[in-house]
Amino acid sequence: MTMRKNYLLVFIFFITSTTLLISQNQIKQRNADKPKQAAQDSTSVVLDSRIVAPESLNESIASLLTNWQVDFSEVSNQCSQGENVVYSDSVYMQRLYSLPTEMELSFNPVVGSYIEMYTKRRRDLVSYMLSLGDYYYPMFEEALDRHGLPLELKYLPVIESALNPVAVSRMGATGLWQFMLRTGKQYDLEVNSLVDERRDPYKSTEAAARFLKDLYNIYGDWNLVIAAYNCGPGNVNKAIARSGGKRDYWGIYNNLPRETRGYVPAFIAATYIMNYNDEHQICPKESSNEFMFLDTIHVTDEIHFKQISDVLEIPIEDIRRYNPQFKQDLIPGNHKPYALVLPTKHMFAFINESEKIKNHNKALYFTHRKQTLTDQYAGSVTDGNVVNTYYRVKKGDSLGSIARRNSTSVAQLQRLNGMRSTRLSIGQRLIVKQTVKPVEIKEELASSGDLKNTYYRIRRGDTLGALAGKYGVTVAQLQSMNNMKSTSLSVGKSIVVKQERVAPKPQPNKEVEEAKTRKMYPKVDTSSMLSSERILDEYIERVNEGKINNLYEVTVL
Repeated sequence: MTMRKNYLLVFIFFITSTTLLISQNQIKQRNADKPKQAAQDSTSVVLDSRIVAPESLNESIASLLTNWQVDFSEVSNQCSQGENVVYSDSVYMQRLYSLPTEMELSFNPVVGSYIEMYTKRRRDLVSYMLSLGDYYYPMFEEALDRHGLPLELKYLPVIESALNPVAVSRMGATGLWQFMLRTGKQYDLEVNSLVDERRDPYKSTEAAARFLKDLYNIYGDWNLVIAAYNCGPGNVNKAIARSGGKRDYWGIYNNLPRETRGYVPAFIAATYIMNYNDEHQICPKESSNEFMFLDTIHVTDEIHFKQISDVLEIPIEDIRRYNPQFKQDLIPGNHKPYALVLPTKHMFAFINESEKIKNHNKALYFTHRKQTLTDQYAGSVTDGNVVNTYYRVKKGDSLGSIARRNSTSVAQLQRLNGMRSTRLSIGQRLIVKQTVKPVEIKEELASSGDLKNTYYRIRRGDTLGALAGKYGVTVAQLQSMNNMKSTSLSVGKSIVVKQERVAPKPQPNKEVEEAKTRKMYPKVDTSSMLSSERILDEYIERVNEGKINNLYEVTVL
């Protein structure tokens, strides 16, 4: 029994000693890893390794220089920057708190890490964006102020796009304010193959202000608003629910997507560095002042950038910088008016040379045809009167033989006659050919005079085709006279079915008119005013001033 107790005591001692040794080794290893971890944290972007920094912070200066609207290439006198000055956390905290902002700009280690990134590793990027801010910030502030929003939201594009109007994210968000396609269209931004208004600084800024205002109506907290701007209201709502209903950004921080965890801290850091760049010895890059003197004009014809470049001798790269919304260097002004931005000094030349610009190498830049296959499908032409040639089917005829005799195809005959099969009936009347007879414009319609419209009130069962046949015009002409884009009609609505010029009224004989005018004014006895005859002459001269003939005269008796 004593032996068993001794063995048990020895076993317990062995286990205890072994456990203590393992614990000591773990503590030593942990202490040895601390310097490595500290070094790792000092070089990382943020202390929270779970979050992802905004894409704009990883853009290279070289790629941004080709996309920014401001040209920095020809500027030789760059500012000289000193070394970064590092401050204590309490200084950063106090500076952020002291900024006159409506938004809460609190400090924490994550915000501090982004400040360190801006002031140390991305100093060049900050320097360029300070100069770009001279161009963009007044535009942003005007839209934000118009909608009653905090003006510090003007720094949002700094982290969204690095102030790059043609920036495109991995998810397809585009422009200064990084609108997704669906959201952009929801806020009236046009996106098609030629135009992307998400890249238009003016229109996208207006849309962003409306979007931010709508988000604030939902959350009532600006940090939650810009979080929702980044990841969408759905993700913010999920984070609020998982956090037990907290409506504070830092309260739901750990339940937000990784990208959004770094978004608000990056915004706070951007707001800091845009206001305290001097304290860190970062100065704006020098740039051409030409971008400060821009003007706009509405273009109503299709124009290619190369036409403007060639005629006005402006580098096409500059035109692209000023107008990033046009994706293919083409302004489809024939679709609807679009705003063209040019330096003020070139705007007058553009107006004076507009016809020359529009016609310069037009065939080279605009190759789309309005109509094709006119010989085979003449019946599809609408700009004129269609004349049908008919053939009556005889015994022994087939659709193939009729097609050969009339130099056409079986498929074409079937299309012209609305046939699904090739069966024929003796005596059947077939359209074998269609020709287009241009609409003759009567000479009097082209002459000057008043335009007289004939109207028709739409009744149930009316169609444009029937009305066109009734009034001797084409469907296309009816659409043109009534500015109609489709052929649908509304019962009870009046439309123009005929237009004609009324001969202008003959101009009255000026001499007769003058005589009639003079008869209206009886002669005045001015014998008592002979001494003032010159005064009357001066009065008559003033009355007749600007008249082709002197229509007024006073005879002195």
